[in-house]
Amino acid sequence: MSIQKASGAKVQIAKDGPYTVTGDLPLSKQTIGTNSAGESVKWVEGQAYPTRGAYALCRCGHSAKKPFCDGAHAKVGFDGTETASREPYEKQATISQGPTMSLTDAEKLCAFARFCDPHGQVWNLVNETDDPGARKNFVREAGDCPSGRLVAWDNSTGQSIEPTYEPSVGLIEDPAKKCSGPIWLRGGVQVIGSDGFHYEVRNRVTLCRCGASQNKPFCDGTHASIKFKDE
Repeated sequence: MSIQKASGAKVQIAKDGPYTVTGDLPLSKQTIGTNSAGESVKWVEGQAYPTRGAYALCRCGHSAKKPFCDGAHAKVGFDGTETASREPYEKQATISQGPTMSLTDAEKLCAFARFCDPHGQVWNLVNETDDPGARKNFVREAGDCPSGRLVAWDNSTGQSIEPTYEPSVGLIEDPAKKCSGPIWLRGGVQVIGSDGFHYEVRNRVTLCRCGASQNKPFCDGTHASIKFKDE
């Protein structure tokens, strides 16, 4: 899977501090839209923040000026140690092969957005990809996964099928679970660790902003269990 890095777009992680975003990346709310059954079925574009060349986003979850950093990490003694695997996605993922398409899944990257659940779940849909309707749902559900935990692949070409995103930063809101979700990087934004490590550039990445993930800097869904709120 090859994703081209957006020119100049990067997120620098400060040791036990915020994410510094550079490269004129647009910042906006992105809300998980649900159907009448409460299933995640669409992304709803929300509030857009004024464009800035650079800005620092809260990583500890305690800023009084969320989503931006106000220095609270120093007062609360935030431990931002990065514990996530640094291997490329494909080495972390398991693969499920269906008749016309396959699914790769790196479970530790799950951001609990639940787009994988409708229509009998994406792990079952991959086995039905010789049916056009099931294939369409499969591609959509894998592509709507904000963290890129799930990726759809075309068996005939060996290529991944990715949604098209302009380089941007989203702040996920999850009304169905009454919480705020992670920071969503889209379109090939470089993430640089506090020690200078360059993480693999991907089309979809979710970074923890509640401060409680056990897979930092990436989201592991903890925001939902602690009912984190960006207020």
